[in-house]
Amino acid sequence: MISLGALTWEALGRHAQEAFPDECCGAILTSASGDEVRRIANVQNVMHAKDPETYPRDATIAYVMEPKELLAVLKEVDSGRATLKAFYHSHPNHDAYFSAEDKRQAMFGDDPSYPDTVFLVISIYDRAVKTLRAYTWDEQMKDFLETELRRV
Repeated sequence: MISLGALTWEALGRHAQEAFPDECCGAILTSASGDEVRRIANVQNVMHAKDPETYPRDATIAYVMEPKELLAVLKEVDSGRATLKAFYHSHPNHDAYFSAEDKRQAMFGDDPSYPDTVFLVISIYDRAVKTLRAYTWDEQMKDFLETELRRV
């Protein structure tokens, strides 16, 4: 189970609304001062324009986190100043489910890249946030399963 404060929940919704009709993406870090939403640029359209064969989707149905911004978040976690609570992204005009592509991106070979991290998916239709769902790695099932998400 994962709990998100109202400010964090609202920040995720705003990010999805501002990025619409493209997917948004980012991370939630936790420190002594609480949760902090870290927006990370979605560079899917740049990748698609450079190499449409490798990146056949555009940002309306896919995301690639900007590598330097992602690295900065991971360095902060590695420094011990914060803990990685969750990664998130939106599904514009689609339900909040953990797709095969989401799973592919969350894996390193047969293992999850971040086995103790929650993955949040935001469903947004016409700039209206409909659902926010959480997924965690289940070692027995070898898959990401929906977990309880609570707004506190």
